[in-house]
Amino acid sequence: MEIVLKYFADFNAGQLEQLRQMEGLYKEWNEKINVISRKDIEGLYEKHVLHSLAIAAAFEFVPGTTIIDIGTGGGFPGIPLAIFFPEVKFLLADSIAKKLKVVDAVAEAIGLQNVSTRHTRAEDIKDRKFDFAVSRAVAPLKELWKWSRPLLKTKAQEGNNAPGLICLKGGDLAMEIQESGTRPRVMEVSAIFPEEFFKEKYLLYVSR
Repeated sequence: MEIVLKYFADFNAGQLEQLRQMEGLYKEWNEKINVISRKDIEGLYEKHVLHSLAIAAAFEFVPGTTIIDIGTGGGFPGIPLAIFFPEVKFLLADSIAKKLKVVDAVAEAIGLQNVSTRHTRAEDIKDRKFDFAVSRAVAPLKELWKWSRPLLKTKAQEGNNAPGLICLKGGDLAMEIQESGTRPRVMEVSAIFPEEFFKEKYLLYVSR
């Protein structure tokens, strides 16, 4: 967990306890339902928690903001962001129910009040609009934008960036961005967290 505290000094005691509990909970659940690769579970705080928090380092969300995590898997980036932004409401969506079982269990165990889950594909959500969609390595940008755009509000909440998609991706993205037809703002995660693991990892923001 030290790697997270190296870059974030403003967690309160409750948030620190929530972060601390994550490792044991994910290790326990991963034995039953594999949501994080075996080799990555030892690097949970760097490879999953800190990576997710790159979004928190680059964006400020005002209280009352609503965010959907598309294809949340085991709860990333949604759960670390929900810990960081307790006044923001998160819906963590995934098409695989057993992954959401882990998300629900972790969120309940650490007392996260601002997280709900839904077993669905993003394109099937018709009843809600969000200020932002977040995602981590789920699908090509073209697909993510196609799923996200109908879910986004048209106007920004005061104090927020324009509604949009914020996603974490890796590798050479030139072709993927071109094929998406979008013009994202691209940030290098290694510029936020100068660690070896974050080389060639990027944060993309496509505003509505």
